[in-house]
This record gives sequence, structure tokens and C-alpha cells, in this order.
Amino acid sequence: MKKLLTNKIFKNNLITYGIVIIAFVVISIIKGTGNLSSLFTGLLVPLCAYIILAVSLNLVVGISGELSLGHAGFMCVGAFSSALFSKCVVGTMPDGLRFLLALIIGSVLAGIIGVLIGIPVLRLKGDYLAIVTLAFGEIIKNIINVIYIGRDSKGFHFSMTSEMDLNLEAGGETLINGAQGITGTPKDSSFLIGFILVMITLFIVLNLINSRDGRAIMAIRDNRIAAESIGINITKYKLLAFTVSSVLAGAAGVLYSHNLNNLQATSKNFGYNMSIMFLVFVVLGGIGNIRGSIIAAVLLTLLPELLRGLNAYRMLIYAIVLIAIMLFNWAPGALAFREKYSIKNWLSKKTGKEEM
Repeated sequence: MKKLLTNKIFKNNLITYGIVIIAFVVISIIKGTGNLSSLFTGLLVPLCAYIILAVSLNLVVGISGELSLGHAGFMCVGAFSSALFSKCVVGTMPDGLRFLLALIIGSVLAGIIGVLIGIPVLRLKGDYLAIVTLAFGEIIKNIINVIYIGRDSKGFHFSMTSEMDLNLEAGGETLINGAQGITGTPKDSSFLIGFILVMITLFIVLNLINSRDGRAIMAIRDNRIAAESIGINITKYKLLAFTVSSVLAGAAGVLYSHNLNNLQATSKNFGYNMSIMFLVFVVLGGIGNIRGSIIAAVLLTLLPELLRGLNAYRMLIYAIVLIAIMLFNWAPGALAFREKYSIKNWLSKKTGKEEM
């Protein structure tokens, strides 16, 4: 029985990896032949970042069962810390090594912030947890908007009031300019790097879910009291899921920031609307369904651009499609219809008839 379950998990994971690899190969071929428009070419790196964010948030929302709305805050930490590092060391080391170090720095710092936030916050449940994580995400964004960092021959200068208070020497460089953010981050991100990070994210999340720790996390989600009664450390495993999710969100932020020349901590990029969008990816794709999160992230990222030619009706159609997909995925009648006419059910009936 255990072997059959292990084989089923392996096959499911293999299908997930296969879908991502096939999609990457197909898009690379289309791009290489020049048949991919500049608009969609520019969306490839952000799309990879959104997939990472959707999968990592599903680890908290779907697997751990906690409602977090601060995911954009961890993305923001990874984006700005890595962009600052890259701008400081540009020209002093190879591009690949610089990006690798930036990726490590952004991910680790996001993980540290995740631990610091998770220790007090994960004691809360439900709506209270959602509100507090949402507040922390906004706090992170607003703190970055009042930070000014500069560099001259005397070293680094820091201020939280204005660029003038940095008192830089002539020829000094402003690295972070408050609400204007960071300008001149090297564009080290690429679709290939995004694909590799997506595969790493899938490997980490899928292996965690199917591990002993993952089963403990899901046991806490299903019945906290029963899990605690058999000796499962509730705080430890909830914090583990939250921290891994934060680290991966920071990695997505690194990928995102190194695709932009001008990085700003705006509500559009790192506000609560972005966190809610990631939550929509998770809910639409199926809570706990990693493959569904990938498909939802791709669909909801590309759909507004595909409908751009419809001008004023674009967002109306987008909303209608979103509602229709949500009903198809979760309405009881739709679930019964899908179960009755599913390919799996049809194949099982056909096999049964052949045996008779």
C-alpha cells in the first residue's frame, strides 16, 4: 500500500515537472523563431516570479492552512536587498556570480524577516492572522519608501528624512532614494533563470509536502488538537512552512527586481493588492493544489494582456472569466458534473466493461 502511494506521488510530481519543462521548451522555440511578441517576451520573467510566489503561498494557505496576506512584503525584502547588493558590487565580479550572491542574500533576508514575523504572528488564527500579515506587508513597503542610502569615499550614509540629509561628497552616489527606489539595477534575470528557479521551487515544495515534516504540517491543518495530542510541535512546523514560503517569496523578488531598471516600492508592485492577487492564484488553482497554482498564475497573468485589444471591456471580461472559472472549480453542481464526466471516470468504466 505504501509503495503504491509512493508511486502515485512520484507520478504526480513527474507530471508537474513535465508540464513546466514542456511549457519552457515550447515558449523557448517560439521565442527563438521570433514569433513571440515583445509584450509577451517582457512578461516571461515576471510570470516565472508569479509562479514561484503562487506555489510558495500555497505552502502556507493550502498545506499549512493559514491565511497570509503579507506575501508581497517578503517579495519586497528580497527585491530591494538583492538590488542594493547588485548595484553596490556591479563591475567588481562576473554577472553570474553577482546574481547568485544577490539571490542568496535576498532569500536569506526574506527568510529572517519571515521568522521574526512568524514567531508572534502564527499564534493567531484565521482573519486575525490575515489582518496582521497584511499590516506587516504594508509596514515593510512603507519603511523602504522612507529609506535613503548613499555612498561616497567616506563609506555608506543612511537617512530616513531626505536625500539631502545624506551629506554626500561631490561625486557620491545615491543607492536608495526613498520613494524613488533604486535606479540602475543590472538586468541579470532571464527566462532561463526564471525557469530554473521555478523548478527549484517545485522541488523544495513538493518534497516538503511529501516528507514527514509535510505530513505533520497537514496534520496540524486538519486537526490542531489531535496533532498536538500526539506530540507534534505546532509552532515549529507552522513556522517551518511560513519560513520556507518567505524564502521562496524573497527569491521571486530577486528575480523580479533584476528584470527592472527602476525598482520602486509602490502599491502596484508590492502592496496589498499584489498579495491578494497571489491569494487569488492559490484559490483559483485549488487550495493545496500546486499544479493548479501554476496554471492559475499563468492564466491570470496572460489573460489581461490577451484582452488588451478590447479596451474598456477588458477588465469586465477578465472579471467574468474569473468568476466562471471559480464556479466551475468549486460550485457543488460543477464538482458533481466534473466527477461524473471526468476522463478518469470514463476510463475506469471502459476498463470495467472490457474485463466483463
